[in-house]
Amino acid sequence: MGLGGGWDADAYTARDIDDAEAAVQAALAAGITAFDQADIYRHGKSEAVFGEVLARTPGLRERVVLQTKCGIRLPHGDQPGLYDLRGPSILQRVEESLTRLRTDVIDVLLLHRPDPLADPAEIATALGSLRRQGLVRQVGVSNMSGAQIARLQAHLDFPLIANQLEMSLHRRDWVEAGVLVNTTDATGNGFPLGTVEYCTANGMQLQAWGSLAKGRFTGGQETAAEQATARLVADLAERRQTTPETILLWWLQRHPARVAPVIGTTRPERIRACADAARREPQLTHEEWYLLWVTARGAALP
Repeated sequence: MGLGGGWDADAYTARDIDDAEAAVQAALAAGITAFDQADIYRHGKSEAVFGEVLARTPGLRERVVLQTKCGIRLPHGDQPGLYDLRGPSILQRVEESLTRLRTDVIDVLLLHRPDPLADPAEIATALGSLRRQGLVRQVGVSNMSGAQIARLQAHLDFPLIANQLEMSLHRRDWVEAGVLVNTTDATGNGFPLGTVEYCTANGMQLQAWGSLAKGRFTGGQETAAEQATARLVADLAERRQTTPETILLWWLQRHPARVAPVIGTTRPERIRACADAARREPQLTHEEWYLLWVTARGAALP
């Protein structure tokens, strides 16, 4: 999301392309080969500068998995931001993404947000057309509940392969939902219970956006619980001879759902700090995983 300059209509610059290339090369050096985009990021400029990097680097496209999203329309004039998963809109947005990305095929297309007005049969027709034309290889969703996914899947003759959700040591409602059952705290948890279970039971990859919690445990902390968590993360990193960023990602990857973190950052030094999460199995014990969770929540488990 951070590639391509500002969130405005200004054109991207040569410096923006260079910055994108530096981020991509840092990721590749760290063992990261999957790249997550969306048609709305920086009003399309993120996809465009990524396409410029692909064009200037022969053979790069064959080395990476390219994922992008459609389904959100940004505010324009008097028109508010909205969600649009109508069939013709999906087809148009994918065509525009392919042009910006300078590629013939999108490896994974995610539907960015649920559209309450969308007809799942119409969505299925559009997605099926894209796959038959060879423009999209695989399809997933983002920010959807298990029930919403099941409703859409019933209209498809191919499996949805991923669900991207906000998940981190700070955004813990996805894991807390499963232990707050039969407690009064359950009413304050907005995460749809059963979503993680649905995805794992159906072989869907859970992708975690916001996985580094915007630096909350590796930069500025706002609460006593966050300060204590940052100290614990740093201590575990020292003991495991790795980085605090890796500890945060290992906490996600240690879950049986095998969560795939989307690290988000475009800073090469921070990308490099995540290398161990791409190269090594999570090295957190059962007890350490729980210690991180309880410290971050600032209260004992029920």
